[in-house]
Amino acid sequence: MNVVNVLERIEENGFEAYIVGGYVRDYVLGIDSGDIDICTNARVKELLDIFDDINCTSNEYGAVKIITNELRIDITTYRRDLKYNGSRRSVEIEYVDNLLDDINRRDFTMNTLCMNKEGNIIDILNGKKDIENKIIRCVGNINDRLNEDPLRMLRAVRFATVLEFKIEEDLYQELKNNKELINQLSRERIKEELTKILVSRNALKGLAMLRDLGFLSVIGIDYDETLVQVSDICGMYSQLKIIKEFPFSKEEKENIKNLQSILNYGMIDENILFTYGLYISIVAGSIIGVDKEYISSLDKNLPIRRIKDIKITSEEICEVLSIKPNKIIHFVYEELKDLILKKELVNDNISIREYLVNNREKWILNEGEIK
Repeated sequence: MNVVNVLERIEENGFEAYIVGGYVRDYVLGIDSGDIDICTNARVKELLDIFDDINCTSNEYGAVKIITNELRIDITTYRRDLKYNGSRRSVEIEYVDNLLDDINRRDFTMNTLCMNKEGNIIDILNGKKDIENKIIRCVGNINDRLNEDPLRMLRAVRFATVLEFKIEEDLYQELKNNKELINQLSRERIKEELTKILVSRNALKGLAMLRDLGFLSVIGIDYDETLVQVSDICGMYSQLKIIKEFPFSKEEKENIKNLQSILNYGMIDENILFTYGLYISIVAGSIIGVDKEYISSLDKNLPIRRIKDIKITSEEICEVLSIKPNKIIHFVYEELKDLILKKELVNDNISIREYLVNNREKWILNEGEIK
């Protein structure tokens, strides 16, 4: 089933249906998109009946979702938003039968274009002209739109960054005037929009815009001019000064922490590759200016990749040093690792034993105490 089939089936059951929003905007811009929003005067129950033969779901916000291998389609009933809770999820809506009412609730004119099943574009609010002029303009009263949904403030910056559009002058000024509204948003929503800005090819322009608007302190970040744009999102976050907590995943936290450690170290060597692995080392290298091929070559020639690769057991270390198992083993392995990575010691049992015998006194003090 494709999107035309979806539109046709809704119309065959006596209802209107149009593709709306970002998909149509991207179509005009020549950008491919797999996410499609459809608006209709059919209610959720009627939509579920219409598509009872395919896998679709509904949610508490009155949307029916159809997912195929190629497309993700969200179908919503025409509505008028009456009240928001500050996180872009309306808590009070009124279903309507008029397409214009639904269009007038949207954020920016460029997102108000509709497309019918024949591919004809319906442009009620001159959104196509704004797209052609690369202008982001609010639908209706600016203050009303921003107060209804403060996420629109970050979305305006994100669209301007990603699409290389200009924010209309009056809207830009109102974004400055209303920056504290961002505090109403959840940290998840803020992170979602900030991430989309940071992964854009125009991330530095987006950050500069956030700074000019006074958004950085409200969002809870800062940065300096040494920031290097990289494709990895953790690589971007690792260069920011995080003032307010963000809902990073466990993996993101670990990657950001590791990247910051490497950046503080200031170089990529065998020890860094051994400790953090190839991918994180390449990301860090792209920030500090170390060639990817050089890093890959270093990695390829690592003599060991984990402590277990060192050709001596803890029991053998105790035997050679004539000690009982204790925390000295850890320090011995660390020194062996460093020497082997630097190729100052060959990783074979005989060489390692010889090294330990010749350096036994450096590990042992009176009666086997640890230095």
